[in-house]
Amino acid sequence: MKMKKLWRSRKALSPVIAAIILIAVTVAVSIAVAAWMGALTFTFMGYEEMTVDSVTWSGDNTSFDMDISNTGTKDVTINRIEINYAALLDTAVVPNTPFPMVTGTTDTLTVTYAYVNGTSYDISVCTAGGFKFTHHFTGGQNAP
Repeated sequence: MKMKKLWRSRKALSPVIAAIILIAVTVAVSIAVAAWMGALTFTFMGYEEMTVDSVTWSGDNTSFDMDISNTGTKDVTINRIEINYAALLDTAVVPNTPFPMVTGTTDTLTVTYAYVNGTSYDISVCTAGGFKFTHHFTGGQNAP
């Protein structure tokens, strides 16, 4: 008889509290799986990142050299160079576009373009992946 009284006095979790705990655990596991899958996506797929390290303007205002680096985790192909959002002809860039760049490398491009000293220029490097990396420079002022 004493045993029956013991079991009756115990209280179980209410169904509402049990449902809330199950939902919380499910959400926590879902967030952990989503973060893990996101990390795998970036690791396997890589990303594109191009930087213009320096620009050296010529003394005759007809061209400039720019050092560009592929700082992403993916090899890229440079499709075109734009100045103030207007594409240059492939022949205005040496080496001619399109050309590939391996991850972690730096290349020097010579761009034939009549510039004006003191004028602002947005120089964009456009990749085959559809990305555009734009940097701001002032004509005639060498930028390291």
